[in-house]
Amino acid sequence: MPTHEISFSLPKTPYTTAHAQVTVFPKCALVFLATTAPGDTAVKPMGSFVYSMPDKNFSSTTMYSSNSVEYATRVSKILARRTGLPVYVGCSIDSASLGMTVEEEMEGLRRVVEECTSLIQENRVEKKG
Repeated sequence: MPTHEISFSLPKTPYTTAHAQVTVFPKCALVFLATTAPGDTAVKPMGSFVYSMPDKNFSSTTMYSSNSVEYATRVSKILARRTGLPVYVGCSIDSASLGMTVEEEMEGLRRVVEECTSLIQENRVEKKG
């Protein structure tokens, strides 16, 4: 399965870059998310790992929890709903430690979801054709 890696600036936080690695399998998607900012020198932990199903309740299961579990859960549930696939999300994005306001966090979440959804849907189209 091809893995796609992208980086982009988060809206409203111009010095923070989001990094996403997306792999689409025939029956699920695997997404890893992280951020970097100027002057980041410390090694960051892996973060949370969450699995979400596209069932009627969009249920999720936390497989590993850290400070980023809420962000990972939100992203996985949204991606499962939009793509119709079970989604695994590994995430080390912790909005609180980045000092983001609620507005910055929501804009960043929106951009992350848009970019990942686009990659997943493009990859699914290629497989069908």
